[in-house]
Amino acid sequence: MIEYRNVHKSYGAVHVLNGINLTINRQEVVCIIGPSGSGKSTLLRCINGLENYQSGEIIFDGVRVDGSERALSQVRGEVAMVFQRFNLFPHRTVLENVTEGPIYVKGERPGPAREYGMELLKQVGMDHKAHSYPQDLSGGQQQRVAIARALAMRPRAILFDEPTSALDPELVGDVLKVMRELANQGMTMVVVTHEIAFAREVADRVVFIDGGVVTEEGPARQVLTNPSHPRTREFLQRVLNPISEE
Repeated sequence: MIEYRNVHKSYGAVHVLNGINLTINRQEVVCIIGPSGSGKSTLLRCINGLENYQSGEIIFDGVRVDGSERALSQVRGEVAMVFQRFNLFPHRTVLENVTEGPIYVKGERPGPAREYGMELLKQVGMDHKAHSYPQDLSGGQQQRVAIARALAMRPRAILFDEPTSALDPELVGDVLKVMRELANQGMTMVVVTHEIAFAREVADRVVFIDGGVVTEEGPARQVLTNPSHPRTREFLQRVLNPISEE
């Protein structure tokens, strides 16, 4: 469904993506892990044109993501994104946030869009907050609303950019539960995450990126329990055993 072919991306003299080759298959859950600044979020944001890349190709279901209005319109209609900081409209209710895209972007009738929006809010356990505003919700609740908003566009794939990193630890579980359910339903998901236990449990594949390069990829349990590359082993050891030595 999604294919990177020798993709390069730079910010000035800083080479963020350095020849990325990667394929995401339909109904596959791929978790992308790696140190901060390794290019993980940039990799994700290039798929739907939030970031431009300088060379190589990104192909979504046969459409080259080339920055043109036609390509971006097609890809953004099929690929939803859930951000680290929720990005809900503060002046709109929960239900209005969920139905904004279907009504104003896809041209759906308000009645059916609201009905489907309520179904999605129920799916993520937020239907009781349909008429509340984002300021009245916890971070975990806002992120579940953001997932419902993504689903309201009836996407074929969802990109998650560190969806739990801004949450208090006790709120992380509710969001991961919703993501597990989506994975079980066969949603194609690309997840930039630091939640190693979640990646081990849910991902079909794990991709480790370091310095803008895919250093290692493979079945989740293989990469996370018996990585072949020394840099992957070092990273996982530090993440799973964060107590620093004196």
